Amino acid sequence: MQLSLSVRLLILCFSALLYGNSALASGDNELDGLRSNLGREWVMTKNDQRRNIKTYARLEDGKQYRSFKIEAVLDSSVEALAHVLLDFEGYTRWYWKTRESRLVQQKTPTEFIVYMVHEAPYGIPDRDAVLQGIVEPQTKTKRSLTLKVSALPNYMPTKPPLVRMPAEDMSVKFSPLPNGKVQLEAEGYFDAGGTVPVWAANFVQRSAPYAVVLGLQRMVSLDEYRKAKKSLDFPIYNYDDYQ
Repeated sequence: MQLSLSVRLLILCFSALLYGNSALASGDNELDGLRSNLGREWVMTKNDQRRNIKTYARLEDGKQYRSFKIEAVLDSSVEALAHVLLDFEGYTRWYWKTRESRLVQQKTPTEFIVYMVHEAPYGIPDRDAVLQGIVEPQTKTKRSLTLKVSALPNYMPTKPPLVRMPAEDMSVKFSPLPNGKVQLEAEGYFDAGGTVPVWAANFVQRSAPYAVVLGLQRMVSLDEYRKAKKSLDFPIYNYDDYQ
């Protein structure tokens, strides 16, 4: 019994350290930034020049938490990125705190429904989300491939003790660049639902997008996606195709 209590206290302390004190440890007053009042204009929250990733945040009317924006340059082809994004079960390998991900329904080659479960800090119920994804493919005159994701909280019954997320919405645009690179531009908003401290929710809003891009960079470097033999059900155009 004593061992069990000790383990639980250890987990509690670790969770507090991970989701709270890590902001202080960064040395850039991040926790103060989480508590500050953002305006309606985008404010840069991270500029990782070595990895070519910039993140931004702002407040929007009618939304409880901050929205996010990401700009990044990836060493990848659009095709490799598409293979990663359409490997729904593979999201557990790279997407933020995801312990389950599976395809629920493939409506068309470019529209799908996915179910995901996200880990929460110790003492807070894990979250799940039902997401609709719509791919807007490139064309001979439209350079960018766009993925639009929106939550469908009422699509299937809830699964207590999991808390259904009312929002995990984003729009991600991928545009080919010279020399085998891709420009990523994304905007989105998460709402974990239930009872979550605002500072914790804002910390996730600030940290998760950056972590997701890091994971995406890692995945597109793998041969299983770079050299995928399975063909996509929509056309892909590279930078040179538009010259």
